[in-house]
Amino acid sequence: MTTENTPTISVLCPTYNEKAYITQLLEFFVHAEPKNKEIIIADGMSTDGTREIIKEWQVKYPYIKLIDNPNKYVSFGLNEAIKQATGEYIARVDAHTQYPNDYLTNCLEVSKETGAENVGGYIFSKGKTTIGKAISVAMSTSFGVGNTEFRTAVVDGYVDSVPFGFWKKTFFDTFGYFDTELIRNQDDEFNYRTNKLGGKIFQSSKISSAYYVRDSFKAMYRQYYQYGYFKPLVFKKLGNSGVRIRHLIPGAFFLYFITLPLSILFWPYIIPLFLYLILNIYFSFKSEQPFIVKTLTIPAYILLHMAYGSGFLVGLWKWRNR
Repeated sequence: MTTENTPTISVLCPTYNEKAYITQLLEFFVHAEPKNKEIIIADGMSTDGTREIIKEWQVKYPYIKLIDNPNKYVSFGLNEAIKQATGEYIARVDAHTQYPNDYLTNCLEVSKETGAENVGGYIFSKGKTTIGKAISVAMSTSFGVGNTEFRTAVVDGYVDSVPFGFWKKTFFDTFGYFDTELIRNQDDEFNYRTNKLGGKIFQSSKISSAYYVRDSFKAMYRQYYQYGYFKPLVFKKLGNSGVRIRHLIPGAFFLYFITLPLSILFWPYIIPLFLYLILNIYFSFKSEQPFIVKTLTIPAYILLHMAYGSGFLVGLWKWRNR
């Protein structure tokens, strides 16, 4: 039974060593509407001062809750936070992301209007450094990430997936919790499972956020390698539900790239590489970023595709018998 003291929305955020971002998240939470809400931060035992900052804010704002996530990974933290949440609605947020103050009210409005099981919106990718800005461009175009709607287009309609998520709490009683076997792609699996079980996911132009990408090629490569690595496991778990052409192209590109020496025997084999580089340069210089950022976007595209593609192929082999 809900009462006037029951939070309308429980805002959940998994964290681990987010000292550089946690203050902006807490400021958003305190100032965002509606006022009747709680925040539950599931921290993976941070060692960089994140926990100390949260505890300082708790002194003034006791509705900020800090729970331990000794397993560190996102799925474990989210599942425990969901179980402890007391709100009618659940909003998952990310420490690396900036949200407008009307983000939660817009999510609530769209959820009620559409009746969709999950709602979300467009992500504006942002970088803090020159390399980060190049990576943000690569993560925001169809050439970089295919037809992933929430990264490439502001739309209104039903989609395969949205970032973060906004649900009624009762949703989890029917559709289950996040898969703790997945270090990455737990959101994808959860959204694909929602679609497979007959749920609807709606992306709205009223909802948007700004996500800070990794600021080094090494960190970005590791991130997208893991995305690729765990994607075949997601498909295996759901009976290949959710497979799209955008998931397969990077793996094919990686195989093509490592077999390029064959062009010595058959020179036309190198033609696709030239076509790829032309498209790469076109999309890199199509952005409105400074020249240095445009130049660095070229290797950003290559590394993103190679990382996801190689991870996907390794994942196919790893999870082949599942």
